[in-house]
Amino acid sequence: MILADKIIDLRKKNGWSQEELAEQLGVSRQTVSKWEGAQSVPDMGRVVQMSTLFGVSTDYLLKDDMELPEPTAGAQPEAPERSVNMEEANEFLRVKAVNARCVALGVLLCVLSPVCLILLGGAQSYGLLGLSEAQTTGLGLAVLLLMVGGAVALFVTSAVRVSPYAWLEEESVDTLYGVDGMVKERREQYRPRFTLQLTLGIVLCVLSAVPIFLSVMLYGEQEGFAHVLSVALTLALVAVGVWLIIRSSMVWGAFQQLLEEGDYTRASKENKRKLAPFNGVYWGLVTAGYLAWSFLSGGWNRTWIVWPVAGVAYGAIFGILKLVRK
Repeated sequence: MILADKIIDLRKKNGWSQEELAEQLGVSRQTVSKWEGAQSVPDMGRVVQMSTLFGVSTDYLLKDDMELPEPTAGAQPEAPERSVNMEEANEFLRVKAVNARCVALGVLLCVLSPVCLILLGGAQSYGLLGLSEAQTTGLGLAVLLLMVGGAVALFVTSAVRVSPYAWLEEESVDTLYGVDGMVKERREQYRPRFTLQLTLGIVLCVLSAVPIFLSVMLYGEQEGFAHVLSVALTLALVAVGVWLIIRSSMVWGAFQQLLEEGDYTRASKENKRKLAPFNGVYWGLVTAGYLAWSFLSGGWNRTWIVWPVAGVAYGAIFGILKLVRK
């Protein structure tokens, strides 16, 4: 094993990202990336520093044919690693790209599902549609359920498709020779697209409230179909924005899973395993609350606010739980 591979292996065993290792060594992330890509070699001072940091000898780092010594008695054993070869890595990235499209489309359908009900209800209320209230409500609910059903089908098929690779989110990964380099190259190729889609998605979500503000500015408090259209347009902007964010983030996350970086370092995986029961309970309660509020109040035009609020609250609660655990 060459020095570059040893640095990758030791960094992953410690659950550090390239940024975290670079910070401890007092160098840039790009420097660590070049070391791991065998594009440059650290000087002797950095080698000594890494030997102390990783708890190995300089001989082990510098001699390609030298294996890592067995851990001493009483030392904590490392979690078992599962290896990923080039073929498996390429197939995983392909599956995640397909799932990114499916899951993003499913979320888009969920967000857009009440739009038909809102428009039909508004049109009927203001005499723009020659249908009874019961007919418009029934038609709107039928479209809503069809869209939600289609979204659920996309979610289920995506989960089944990626299930063989579920262990990548929970277990330590040992990428075989050449895999890290391939993944990093493809990630850099995707970076401009990821940045563009993520930026557009966030901007659309931020601007989604503009139609409602414009409607209030132009028509004041007077009720009219323009207000109904503004709500529908707001949901459409949110749907497209979230679609872009999810699609790009899932593809980017696939690269991080294979490289064990970002949210997929070994330390992060351990935290997720500890907090997994909380995730299921939290999102189950959020979903139940959303459906109960929506059906009881009939206010589908406003109950969607549950999801962004729940997302922000989840991030805050999850962060607090990690701090408490530490």
